[in-house]
Parts: sequence; structure tokens; C-alpha cells
Amino acid sequence: MTDVGGTSDAVAFVGEWDGPVVATSVHAGHQLRPEIAEAMVLDEAERFREEDPYTDRLAAVVPDRVVTNRSRFEADLNRPRREAVYRKPDDCWGLDVWRDGELSDELFHGSLETYDAFYDALAPRLDALAERGPFVLLDVHSYNHRRDGADEPPAPASENPEVNVGTGSVDDDLFGPLVERFVGDLRDTSLGCGPIDARENVAFEGRNLAWWVHDRYPRVGCVLALEFKKTFMDEWTGELHADRFRRAQVGLAAALPGLHIELEKLR
Repeated sequence: MTDVGGTSDAVAFVGEWDGPVVATSVHAGHQLRPEIAEAMVLDEAERFREEDPYTDRLAAVVPDRVVTNRSRFEADLNRPRREAVYRKPDDCWGLDVWRDGELSDELFHGSLETYDAFYDALAPRLDALAERGPFVLLDVHSYNHRRDGADEPPAPASENPEVNVGTGSVDDDLFGPLVERFVGDLRDTSLGCGPIDARENVAFEGRNLAWWVHDRYPRVGCVLALEFKKTFMDEWTGELHADRFRRAQVGLAAALPGLHIELEKLR
């Protein structure tokens, strides 16, 4: 793992970064810098529920990946910079996060440094990737589907696929066949539990990381924003369901060879 100077636990890189497929898990982190932790009143369990625990382990099926350990409640790396720091409840689902009701200017600017460190570190890595030709970035997330309560029915499966593949800003003319193959390969994974319900742009279409990559690397970079429904864990207790989680890992790993084949066709 390679740390980025001055941002050691905020951004690090794993792998050689010599292939055309890389991964991120920007909401997996749970750490906070001390002054942010001191100012926070949000219950840790509730914070954990709104983060994307274990998605770093999902992303780990990709050898080349970014590791980000800071919580989205310090800086949300998948929002535009102007919205990246949750200062008041309206910024984060009505949650009461800060001891004084609103984050101070000093702490706000410190959190923006965390945000900037991520993009400043990622840019040269992707610049080098883009020089070699088209690439895919798998932006791995997860989402809650039992928001009404631990004992309440889950949200309807018809509107909440097991894997939502967000491609809202992807260049479909160029990368359409790649996206179609990837979604198809995910669906074809069974492992004795039936096929994975993978669908495109049902609940999420991808956000700032995808926008940034597609703007910076037009017709070269392709971000697939993957939202895994939290059937692989108990979103209320945080307990991991090992068998279901392994199925998600194997399903994602099984879809990687097809990405390499489709990218080779574009070179």
C-alpha cells in the first residue's frame, strides 16, 4: 500500500496500477480526525449505518484500488466540493451531527482539505492510466433497504436491485457494449442462490466521482457506480452475513474478465 504524503490515513493506493481496471470505495471509511470526532454528537452506530461498511473488501477483488479510511461525515468524496461537508441536518438526511448544531468554519475548511487530498492524489494516477487508453473505474458503494426499522419489511425489490449499476454520465455510444456485458456477467453469477439481480440506473445513477472522471477523461474513462444492497449485512446491527457477502465478492470478481475483453476492443 502506498500512502500519499501528508494524507496518510486519508488516501492510499494498493496495487501496481498498470492495468485498465481500478476500484474505489469512497464511503467505506469510518475514521475521523480528532477535532471532528470531538465536535460530533451523532451516535456511532447511526453513523456506521449511513456509511458503506465492508465495501472496501468488495473493492478488494480488484488488485488496483484506492483506500480511503475517513468517514463521509468528515468529507463526502462522492459529492461536488460545495456539498461535500455536512454542515447542518439538511445536508445529511436530517441527522443531528454537530455539538453546536452546525459545523464551524474552521472545521469545515479542514474537512475540505481531506476532500481535496483525495482528488489531488487520484488525478495523477488516472492521468497515467488514461495515457495508455480506455479504462474502467468501479466506484463501489452500498445502500440501505430497511430504513423503516429493523423489524419492518424491506423496501420493494422491484425498485431496489441487489446491485444497482449507475451509468448516468457514461458515454453510452462508446461504452454501451461494455456496460451491457458487465451487467450481464453480474446477473449470470449464481453460486446456487439464483442469479444476482443486477440492473442499471434503477435507484442510483452515479454521482460526483463519476462526473469528475467523465469530465476529465472524455471517451477514455468509464465509471460504473456500483450500489450493493445491504443484503450482505444487517444494516441495523452492522453484522456481516458471510455467505451473502462472499457471493457478492465472487459475483463482482466474475465480471472483471469481461471488462478487460471489452476494453481491449476499444484500444
